[in-house]
Amino acid sequence: MTVEKYALVDCNNFYVSCERVFNPKLAGKPVVVLSNNDGCVVARSNEAKAIGVKMGVPYFKVAHLEKEQGLIARSSNYPLYGDMSARVMRILSQYAPRQEVYSIDECFLLVGGMSEFENTAREIRATVQQSLGLPICVGIAPTKTLAKLSNAVAKSTGSLGGVFDYASVSETKQTRILRAIPVRDVWGVGRKLAEKFIAMGITTALDLRESDAEQMGKQFSVVTKRTITELRGTPCVGMEAMGEARKHIVSSRSFGRAVYTLEELEEAVTAYASKACEKLRRDQSVAGEISVVIRTSAYADDSFAQSGEVVFDSATDDTMVIVRHAMQALRDAYKPGYAYQKAGVTLGRVTPREGRQISLFSQPEQNEKSEKMMKALDAANAKWGRGTIFLAGEGVEKSWKMKAEHKSPAYTSSWLELPRVRTY
Repeated sequence: MTVEKYALVDCNNFYVSCERVFNPKLAGKPVVVLSNNDGCVVARSNEAKAIGVKMGVPYFKVAHLEKEQGLIARSSNYPLYGDMSARVMRILSQYAPRQEVYSIDECFLLVGGMSEFENTAREIRATVQQSLGLPICVGIAPTKTLAKLSNAVAKSTGSLGGVFDYASVSETKQTRILRAIPVRDVWGVGRKLAEKFIAMGITTALDLRESDAEQMGKQFSVVTKRTITELRGTPCVGMEAMGEARKHIVSSRSFGRAVYTLEELEEAVTAYASKACEKLRRDQSVAGEISVVIRTSAYADDSFAQSGEVVFDSATDDTMVIVRHAMQALRDAYKPGYAYQKAGVTLGRVTPREGRQISLFSQPEQNEKSEKMMKALDAANAKWGRGTIFLAGEGVEKSWKMKAEHKSPAYTSSWLELPRVRTY
């Protein structure tokens, strides 16, 4: 009988690490990555943590540390991070029969039956470091919940070399590890649930493991029961299917400044709809409806939000068709006189492109022309960088776009932003 075993592979300080790959001068310095519009801290280097920068803090509250402590800020560069993530996941997929991408910087590997995976994990670390320059840690355990905790141990204990196999230590050592982990850090235990557990005297992962699984399941949920069972070493949460089709695709951003005119909103919504269409075609899907939401600041005295929706005659992935419907939805939602801070586009009724139903009135030659045009558009942007070819309706200046005053180049996805090497 094969014993189930899981490995959680996690990239360390992923956003910051991606920035450091292409700018080695950032190594060893306190670095933070900021959210959209350079608002809050969403990633920190260990050095930034050491000088007291908290996750989620508004950047203006810690900007003084630039002069006082040498803090360096970078705007979010999601094209770079997404591409680096894809490269990491491709490497990891070669080391196990099943892989579940859990987030942009984490994935589970099913490694049950693979002997001495700890040695393989060290090989994985070396390969990712050499190929991409990114540091990773690996936690190995008989359940996914314990694999998450083992990864945290691997990351926080320097002597382990970034790899920890929970089953390789004695039960006494396992007990000590779980006793040192706060219950709020257990996978699946959120802040509110942790507060309830603490009120009951359950303050550590060990306390939760030793609690009555049946009673806790009745009092809270079946998820709590599964978590306790997994802490005891019995797997309850299996590997999820990869590539499950999305039902909705959302593209939404805050503006860099207040937007008042319909013309600027049209530019932004065109850009967001175009991006959503790229995701749609990448998934080989088509959409049957679109909704557009525009809103002011939630803190404004005259706070306002409105949406418009259009259902298509037939499902499509054609950017120009979808943008035309988006403009109709926007005009239905727009009211003059408001300072708009955000717009968003949602594609709904998303289904696989293969087997889609064609409208009775659609013309085959138009469908063929649309398909060729979208393929050419995607191919050009894939080769030369996103935004090389775009709809004129997106505008050129885009004065409304979100702030990104500290953004690094898209080193891996745009020919125009490749690193340049000077020779003397």
